[in-house]
Amino acid sequence: MPAPKQDDAREERIAMEIVVDCYNESEAWSGWQCYLENKLVFPFQAKCIKERRTSPLKMGEQVTVTGMLDDDEAADSPAEMQVEIKWQGRTLGVPLAQLQGVGVNAATAEAIADWQYWIAQGRQF
Repeated sequence: MPAPKQDDAREERIAMEIVVDCYNESEAWSGWQCYLENKLVFPFQAKCIKERRTSPLKMGEQVTVTGMLDDDEAADSPAEMQVEIKWQGRTLGVPLAQLQGVGVNAATAEAIADWQYWIAQGRQF
């Protein structure tokens, strides 16, 4: 799938708020982790917009997102921003890129869109 058209406002926010003063991949990962922890309002409802072989979620399935996956567990997948969800009576981590907020506030929607834009542009850690 081709990268989305460059969004200058989003690029500015990412450069000046999220990865500002980041000199390596680890610092960029931390910048994103902090940004998402501060902008996402938990808990929130989300639906799966992309199936992954490493995730049990199916397209359209709804879940409750309860927080960011803690640093120790998230380090297992450093190329992804992982969130913690409640799913079928269990708590597990899935990639944020796999989800779309449902009925979320503006800050949460913007933060999710920022991360998905970053990934769609082919950027990674």
